[in-house]
Amino acid sequence: MNTCVQYGCGTCGPEGWINYDSSPTIYLQRMPIIGRFFRGGRFPVFPATVQSGNIVKGIPQPDASVDLVYCSHVLEHLALDEISAALKETNRILKKGGTFRFVLPDLEYYIREYTISKAGDRSMQFMQSSLLGRKHRPRGFEGILRSCFGGAEHMWMWDFDSMSTQLESAGFLEIRRANFGDSGFEEFAKVEELGRWGNNLGIQCLKP
Repeated sequence: MNTCVQYGCGTCGPEGWINYDSSPTIYLQRMPIIGRFFRGGRFPVFPATVQSGNIVKGIPQPDASVDLVYCSHVLEHLALDEISAALKETNRILKKGGTFRFVLPDLEYYIREYTISKAGDRSMQFMQSSLLGRKHRPRGFEGILRSCFGGAEHMWMWDFDSMSTQLESAGFLEIRRANFGDSGFEEFAKVEELGRWGNNLGIQCLKP
């Protein structure tokens, strides 16, 4: 049986996977008494199968203990100086021959759409669809909290070639483009969602 880890999982925490997310809401929801105020409404409810863990700072997983690692729309929320740490941590927890598979926005797709568009507001469309811009500066206590802990904005965008370079530097090989459902492992069916793959960049690689 393969040991499987998913990080940046949000509320997607299927059985059979070790699921990590870095949201501080996990701590708040599991605190006695006050935890109920952070469940529902504006706060996503994290199932018991999701535990706290930050791939940049390091997750509580032993070295070379995992066969399969997955993340969906996570890496674009990291700053450039955090990507190296995240990929090295992913490499650390994987066994020799382990598989890392992920999907994230495809910068090449957005640029192509911008280039062929004839719309007068194409720059607005590009900034909004890529989540690279902000319509409003955060104001007030709640706005500042959301800005600091929400992580909704994209920090850095990637195409296949640039991400491949990062993966090679982190020690990965056999880097290829991936499509929904083509992993070769039935376990990935529990974490992959078709709607998160359309017009996006999927990549699969190995730890040698």
